[in-house]
Amino acid sequence: MATIRIFRHYIPTAFLYLAVLEGVFFFLAFEWAVAIRFWESDPATVASVQPVWPKAIVFSLTLVLSMAGMGLYERRTRDGFEGLLLRAMASFALSLVPLAVIFYLAPELFLGRGALAIAYSISLLGLVLTRGLFLRLGDQSMLKRRVLVLGTGRKAALITRYRRSSDMRELHLVGFARMGDAEEQVDPERILEIDSPLAEYVTDHDIDEIVVAVDDRRRGLPVDEILDCKMSGVDVVDLLSFFERELGKIKLDVLDPSWMFLSDGFRGGAVRAYLKRLFDLTLALVLLPLLLPFMLVVAIAVFVEGGFRGPILYRQVRVGENGRPFRIVKFRSMRTDAEKDGAQWASRNDARVTRVGGIIRKVRLDELPQIFNVLRGNMSFVGPRPERPEFVEQLAEKIPYYNERHRVKPGLTGWAQVCYQYGSSEEDAFEKLQYDLYYVKNYSLLLDLMILVQTVEVVLMGKGAH
Repeated sequence: MATIRIFRHYIPTAFLYLAVLEGVFFFLAFEWAVAIRFWESDPATVASVQPVWPKAIVFSLTLVLSMAGMGLYERRTRDGFEGLLLRAMASFALSLVPLAVIFYLAPELFLGRGALAIAYSISLLGLVLTRGLFLRLGDQSMLKRRVLVLGTGRKAALITRYRRSSDMRELHLVGFARMGDAEEQVDPERILEIDSPLAEYVTDHDIDEIVVAVDDRRRGLPVDEILDCKMSGVDVVDLLSFFERELGKIKLDVLDPSWMFLSDGFRGGAVRAYLKRLFDLTLALVLLPLLLPFMLVVAIAVFVEGGFRGPILYRQVRVGENGRPFRIVKFRSMRTDAEKDGAQWASRNDARVTRVGGIIRKVRLDELPQIFNVLRGNMSFVGPRPERPEFVEQLAEKIPYYNERHRVKPGLTGWAQVCYQYGSSEEDAFEKLQYDLYYVKNYSLLLDLMILVQTVEVVLMGKGAH
């Protein structure tokens, strides 16, 4: 099963088809629920709930987006069937919130609790069937893309580190072809001796894609044979593009500047900036009235725990777009003397965190005041998380391309936040930068929406919260 690219973001077709299939089923489930609920009703009552299809579309889209928010269309989700079922039930419960808001804003879309209960029941039954079938077929080699790797050295060996089924579940590595690499670092059992022309081998073994992963392309690379395969319809990609697609990040340990400026992506422009700003303002103005009650409760809790004194909000200088500093606003979650010894990395079970702070950090309520940073234009809803100047200076000296993450506005959430754990060290900063560069390279409003939906899972599951 292939992977497609929409707005420069790679989406596994298996999960895309699954989302469409389940969306259609949810639509039909709603139609069936109405038919069951009003089976013996009089014609006037039946006419009062027509037309049904707009309501069915809203129901279907809300359920699919809620499931996406719980990670049910993600390759990284490592749950078994029981875990998937729990996530599905949680996503159904989660969908009640946006549905309630929609019904309040558009009462004509409301159908009734009885019909909704039936629709949810049918949808859950259909979900169990589709997921069971998907999990059963997902491990079949016939559904996987067959990949041949050219190279057996250091770069090729990197692929073997990511061969867990949850990392690259849509491909089957046929093997590694020796290409004259000076030092072999791949398991000898995985190395292939190709005696026939490459195009012939590719045809005989039904290869879908070739990954060029040689350490030195000037030594023993059969350019003409690779071109023959390419012109015959076989996909040919370099190692960086392969990792970008499969892992959703740009691998820094094999990155060179030429790939950065020759590859697709890293596009800016006034129109894109304007659309992103319009998106941020619209979302902020819609969410602010809904978030104010939560913000009031958190403010009171912080104030009471502080003995009715001390600051409620915490302002701190961070590095923003193009390296410009700005002051971020958060609810105070640490003691007032937390940095008496200078700037420090946050750590797991940090002793400086207050009791209320531990709770609001767990569910990210301490970040809510940053919506005002979005309104001011210092931040976006989606982007690399802003870091402190002290840490930026240290990290930029040790990690190549670190300052490239400042090419876009920092965000309340980001691709690194939904893909990686909380960063509290230089090693974590290195890993998160790979995801941040992927975002900078492939930014689109579609990717922003995907990240916002998946952030729901991060918040509800407490992933990465310190």
